[in-house]
Amino acid sequence: MAKGEGKVYAKIEKQYKQKNIRARIEALFLDNLGKVVTREQILAVAKDPETGTEPENWHQRLSELRTDAGYTILSHRDRKDLSLQEYLMPNESKRSTAGKRVMPTATTWQAILKRANSTCEWTEGGVPCGLMNGDIDPVGGGTVVLTPDHKAPHSVKPDSDPTDTTQWHALCARHQVMKKNFWDTNTGKLNYYALIQAASKKDKELVFQFLLDHYGYVVKNNKAMKKA
Repeated sequence: MAKGEGKVYAKIEKQYKQKNIRARIEALFLDNLGKVVTREQILAVAKDPETGTEPENWHQRLSELRTDAGYTILSHRDRKDLSLQEYLMPNESKRSTAGKRVMPTATTWQAILKRANSTCEWTEGGVPCGLMNGDIDPVGGGTVVLTPDHKAPHSVKPDSDPTDTTQWHALCARHQVMKKNFWDTNTGKLNYYALIQAASKKDKELVFQFLLDHYGYVVKNNKAMKKA
């Protein structure tokens, strides 16, 4: 077992050959309860054991282990000693409230894709993502696969109507992760820090000015802040 900064890290000592990505990631965590599992280790296990293909949606399967299977998997947002892209399953207990994630019907999904022109509907700074199935993500890499996503997070509204197109949107894998980071799944509240981080420069300036006004400060020509 490797150690670093007082943390005990997982060590992959066997090949995981389960038939699907989620099962392989689940087995990795169950073999390393109480140990830190890194993103690189998850990716290594998520790869197809036959072809070596690296999936773009491994983080969705990790999310399903939390929401659908009911496991507790901690990240840097839950524990200060965990760094970015480090995860830890403290025990194998499952929450009794965990349930199968609701998904739109096939007809609803086709209507969503038609509305979206078969592109990712995420909009940032007024600019839509626009990536299509089969595109190569210029930021995250990998082949884009559009999937339906709740407009309200599953942790906040787990019973979205599978026939109502207004409750769903089509997202690429990268923006599904980004959206998830905007919500604290433990409290169901917005993660304002992550929202501001992802905002455009113009929107950051608007937020900054709002806070200055709210707390009664002004910025002088020398860039120093002073109480108004």
